[in-house]
Amino acid sequence: MSSSDQILVRGLRLWAHVGVLVHERERGQWFEVDLTLTVDLSAAARSDNLSDTLDYSQLITALQQQARSIHCQTLEHYSERMLDLAESLYGTVPIALELRKCSAPVPGFGGVVAVRRQRFTAADSSHAGRENRAQGQGGSGPNS
Repeated sequence: MSSSDQILVRGLRLWAHVGVLVHERERGQWFEVDLTLTVDLSAAARSDNLSDTLDYSQLITALQQQARSIHCQTLEHYSERMLDLAESLYGTVPIALELRKCSAPVPGFGGVVAVRRQRFTAADSSHAGRENRAQGQGGSGPNS
C-alpha cells in the first residue's frame, strides 16, 4: 500500500447536542470535522470502480445521522463515537480526525476549540490486511 494515498473529507459541518453546559446539549450547536482515511487508492485509480475504494459518502451520511441523535458532554467522547462509526464502516483503516466546536461558550473567546484523534496506523492496516488474506477474506473495498 502506498502510505501517501488518502481520502480527505474537509469541513463537514454537523449540528449536534454536545457540551458540558446544559444549554449546549439542549439547544445544540455547530461542529466541523476534517477526516483523513489512509487507504491504497491504486486499484480504484486503475479501474475507476467505486468497489475498489472506500465510499466516503457512506461515512458522511452516517456522521450526519449520528449528529442528529448524539447527546454527550465532551469533544473527546464525540470524536470517539465518530471513530467507532468509521471503524464499523471500514474496519481497521487508519483514520485521523480533527473535530472543532465552532463557538465555544467561553466569555471573550472568539476562536475555535478542537481535538485531534487518530485510530489505527498504516502498520495496523497492513497487519490486518495480511491476516485477512491469510484467512481468505477480502481487500480494501467498502464491504471488507
